[in-house]
Amino acid sequence: MAGAERRSAQPPMAGQWWARAAFAAVIAAAVLPLAVAGLLGLLTLLIAVTGGVAVGVAGIYWSLVNRGAVRVASAALAILAPVAVALLFVRERQLWVVLVSGALVAVAVACARRALRNDPGESRLPEFPAAPAQHPFLVMNPRSGGGKVVEFDLPRKARELGAEVALLSGSHPTDVAALARRAVQRGADLLGVAGGDGTQASVAAVAAEHRLPFVVLGAGTRNHFARDLGLDTKNPAAGLAALRDGVEILVDLGTVNGRTFVNNASFGVYAEVVRSPQYRDDKTGTVLRLLPDLLGRGSDTGLRARIGNVSVDGPQAVLVSNGPYATGDLAGLGRRARLDAGLLGVVTVTVASTRQAVGLLRRAHDRGLVRLTATEVVVDADRAEIPAGVDGESLRLETPVRCAISPGALRVRVPRTRPGTRVPPPTLNWARLRELAGPRKFR
Repeated sequence: MAGAERRSAQPPMAGQWWARAAFAAVIAAAVLPLAVAGLLGLLTLLIAVTGGVAVGVAGIYWSLVNRGAVRVASAALAILAPVAVALLFVRERQLWVVLVSGALVAVAVACARRALRNDPGESRLPEFPAAPAQHPFLVMNPRSGGGKVVEFDLPRKARELGAEVALLSGSHPTDVAALARRAVQRGADLLGVAGGDGTQASVAAVAAEHRLPFVVLGAGTRNHFARDLGLDTKNPAAGLAALRDGVEILVDLGTVNGRTFVNNASFGVYAEVVRSPQYRDDKTGTVLRLLPDLLGRGSDTGLRARIGNVSVDGPQAVLVSNGPYATGDLAGLGRRARLDAGLLGVVTVTVASTRQAVGLLRRAHDRGLVRLTATEVVVDADRAEIPAGVDGESLRLETPVRCAISPGALRVRVPRTRPGTRVPPPTLNWARLRELAGPRKFR
């Protein structure tokens, strides 16, 4: 779905000159090799660079889908391909041309993003006044984030502000949703979490159910949700200010088969990796060990995704997020500009061949990569259950799996003073850039 163009973050004339600078840098990057090496030299440069990239991507792909000597040889190919291209240009005394042209392209991209830079106000969620909580209840996981709960002395600081604190124990699993519901029955007027995204989602579901405010303390490892709320993740204790001097914002919640998620639900390759018992202790090793089997299946994943009116057959990975991620993010590891868009972000990836791997790198929007937004997504397969990763937790869900968005479902209490969200870089829309760079019409 296409949204309206965002407002520029600088005066119109400034945007015009940044756009013109971007086009000037692009033209210079193209003219330099043409002037130095001629047309034939320029074609040789393009062929060499394109071939090097293709071979390098193929090497990366082969190293992921194979093991042993083939993996080592493929990794070596991925490293040697760009080195060989560089040596070719050194021999032809053209390396400086490539480096300068590359620098000019980088300048062009920087100028283009400056010209198209989004207004920071576009990512700022509306705030509502909030009275101090009288009976706050916080769930804290001392193991999350390498022990941040203990490091920042969060239990003591929270209790000094009048909060009831429930510390999770590592001896046996705790039903945090049940803890939160019992707290509501005792009169809790605010719920909060210092822990991972999975714990946050469980308690947020109870808060949304009872329309109570919810507080997030960035004490997890990635602090995905906290970062997109604009909270201070370097000092989780700063979030406690929301109990006494806070404002409220309304954010969306995603659901998958009725289960709440604050970040994303994933299916296919990523879900299989998360399901491995070794994943939490050795993420990189687990990924490298399992990818040959997972990618080696090619398009025979058995998954089918229906995204609004669009159907995708046989994707190897499906990522459904609570709000769309920035355009350049394919794995849900980046940022979301807003959490109140009322839309799910959806990315499906199919890499069953070297050709598709190269196409994915070039962001080819064919079978290799599909990016959409929708209010409902259905993931199905020819089996009763499929693995899923929901906010980093491994689950098995009954098919068909239905993902939906609940707009404005969660009242989040945040400190009045906080770092705020970072505006994601704009999409490089060269048609819009050309419009900005052209002469302005005056009435």
